[in-house]
Amino acid sequence: MSPARLDKGPRLTSDPGGWAGLRLDEPERPSRPVREVMMAQLGGSGPDAVPIGEVVAPPFARTPSPDLFRRRAARFAAVAPHHPLGPYLSFLGRMAEVQAEIQDGLPDPALPPPDALGRSREYGMPALPRSRFSADPACRETLRRFFRAAAETEMPPDARAALGRLVQTDDEMLAWMADNVTADAIPAHDAAAHVFAAAALQVYAARAASRLDAAALVPVGDGICPACGSPPTSSVIVGWEGAHGARFCSCSLCGTLWNYVRIRCTACGSTEGISYQELDGSAGAVKAECCSRCRTFAKVLQQAKHPALDPVADDVATLALDMLLGEEGLRRSGRNPFLMGY
Repeated sequence: MSPARLDKGPRLTSDPGGWAGLRLDEPERPSRPVREVMMAQLGGSGPDAVPIGEVVAPPFARTPSPDLFRRRAARFAAVAPHHPLGPYLSFLGRMAEVQAEIQDGLPDPALPPPDALGRSREYGMPALPRSRFSADPACRETLRRFFRAAAETEMPPDARAALGRLVQTDDEMLAWMADNVTADAIPAHDAAAHVFAAAALQVYAARAASRLDAAALVPVGDGICPACGSPPTSSVIVGWEGAHGARFCSCSLCGTLWNYVRIRCTACGSTEGISYQELDGSAGAVKAECCSRCRTFAKVLQQAKHPALDPVADDVATLALDMLLGEEGLRRSGRNPFLMGY
């Protein structure tokens, strides 16, 4: 159920066209050729500079808020009109609505006992062992409820066929799918069904992470969520009070945000050979941070300037950037279950 490829789409040096639905919250800036741009350092000059004194003491982590999926659904709805991927974005918006709606009455996710959480902190490990999610009855119930609710929404025939096989599946199959998602081992022949499983697991993981003490989370490595150990989807430059201009990675599974150094590869940790590319006419809203060392890229969203940007929705909406960078031999380092195959 991957989005249709754009055979004739934007190019790095031409008007992308695919940004028509972004609806940025400021007047459009003059179009300019895409180029490699070094991110300005704190106190430097240029459009990405952060005035000295604005970054005070950003927290290390922020766990998911209760309205995570409703805000994401609204963002998908905003970017879908007039977008080349409009039908797919609208479909994902409906899935985000389902993610939000099924949470009332779900059983609480199982959390590690306090002593286990203490050991995780002591040894620099993720607080939630995601490999054990599938063993939790609350996880399997979340999948079942999501499958049933999603079946009531409009979707393409291939998605309907994939979902139809899931509604009555047994515990063993549910656990198998959950394990595939958390291990990033999605069978190519069953990718469509696993998109639904991944969406349901996002709900379970976000509910589990939201019950953690964000102040107790610790760094566990480059590109690794301190809550569940998953890789990021993208990162955001935030505009929060006391953290304006700070960078946070956004977990692809649980939605936890964690503070990360700007101008540093989220895949290999290199601070050398970092450059930035963006689509022509994007107004600097979304850039690809490219690493010449490991030949990967990760998107950086300027949420401080455009608060509506969402790490998942705008990652999908800028698929053209992935495709163009792929043509240059770069691969994405982040994970997005709604972009399987890219």
